[in-house]
Amino acid sequence: MPVNLKHARCPLCKAPTVREFRPFCSQGCRDRDLIGWINEDYAIPARSTDADELQKSSDYGVDSEGR
Repeated sequence: MPVNLKHARCPLCKAPTVREFRPFCSQGCRDRDLIGWINEDYAIPARSTDADELQKSSDYGVDSEGR
């Protein structure tokens, strides 16, 4: 269900959003979020793979003679 933009809140400080900086409330919150990504404070979750899957992916494109 879409969020009503009139009632949308900043994901960092929960203040009402401002159209110019949406989805944030200000330049400051927008910059804080960008800095968080640059500093690798955020991570996108991923499933870990087992050793067999890693071996298969590392062998991709390599023939039996190692070319």
